[in-house]
Amino acid sequence: MRTDEIWRYVDSERASLADLLSGLTAEQWQMRSVCPGWTVQDVAAHVISSPQARVLPVVSGMVRCRGDFNRFVFEEARRAGSQYSPDEIVAQYGEFAGSRQHPLGTTAVDPLLDVLIHGQDIAIPLGIRREMPVDAARCAADRIWAKSFPFKARKRLEGVHLVATDVDWSAGEGAEIRGPMSALLLLLSGRTVSTPQLTGQGVPRL
Repeated sequence: MRTDEIWRYVDSERASLADLLSGLTAEQWQMRSVCPGWTVQDVAAHVISSPQARVLPVVSGMVRCRGDFNRFVFEEARRAGSQYSPDEIVAQYGEFAGSRQHPLGTTAVDPLLDVLIHGQDIAIPLGIRREMPVDAARCAADRIWAKSFPFKARKRLEGVHLVATDVDWSAGEGAEIRGPMSALLLLLSGRTVSTPQLTGQGVPRL
């Protein structure tokens, strides 16, 4: 997928997520998300933090967390979620609409997979159906499969063959797991919430 196409998907997915967020109640903002330890508000703040990331704060944060990337991301999301109100977070989606900024060391695909996956982290516990564009999901899945850090998808899913049922995509070797591209993307990212949508001899291995 061309870079300009990727960014168009990022723009549209962020805009639709902002629309979803703007309709939530105060109680829904504080609900637990799919991400352990993060509320819906924390996840929403994290998604729009990508175009705001700057080198020096990231470096200092990594030093503070002793190089533990996952701890850094976790703490930053919690900080942003508590620092900004729901209205302020939604406003940030408008402020950074169309931004092409992304953290150092990442590509345009990373903000895409971020909004696709975290959009589900927000929607699923709220009982809201959020459609995922299959071509965008396939692009994000390719990125995760090729990039060992931080998802380690190849290692976690060793011995299974993933096959999308709604788009031409497959990866891995072994017992077959079939399902929609959106469900496979969540699986690749380490989430098990999509398991009920999957079929095949490899599912018990999950």
